[in-house]
Amino acid sequence: MSPAAARPDRQVVTIVAFVAFLVLALVFYFVRLGSVAIAFIADGEFAGIAMGVGMLLLPVVGVWIVWATLRAAFDHQRLARRIHEEGLEVDTAELPRRPSGRIERAAADALFAEIKTEWEADPDNWRSSYRLARAYDYAGDRTRARETMRRAVALEKLDRDPGE
Repeated sequence: MSPAAARPDRQVVTIVAFVAFLVLALVFYFVRLGSVAIAFIADGEFAGIAMGVGMLLLPVVGVWIVWATLRAAFDHQRLARRIHEEGLEVDTAELPRRPSGRIERAAADALFAEIKTEWEADPDNWRSSYRLARAYDYAGDRTRARETMRRAVALEKLDRDPGE
């Protein structure tokens, strides 16, 4: 790999910096909220204690959401990198696009039908599940795209760690 290819592009660095900033802002918020909650609990009044306990639950739920979201993003990125390395990316370069840049609906539906046929031939392969998730996304079905991507991540993990 050339040194230029090893360097992350500017857009990736910008996105990572933005996500890092948001995570740090959330950490600050969670710490601040937790300290206010502890002050309410320390007050000793029933209403204050109840509010404090409720406020302590918010950072816990927030940390879980941030962790789950980042873990999913890293998992999806790992699969995208592997698919790219294997040359199995869904090619949309020749598909007609709307002025917004989205793929025309009929073309996205045709691409989906083609990839779904590939997936039906090998549904337990994480690569075909990944490609199907991308096809769902291009066709605008985000719910099924997320479900199928979760399946692809689970299958890839089994492929990577067969003993687990």
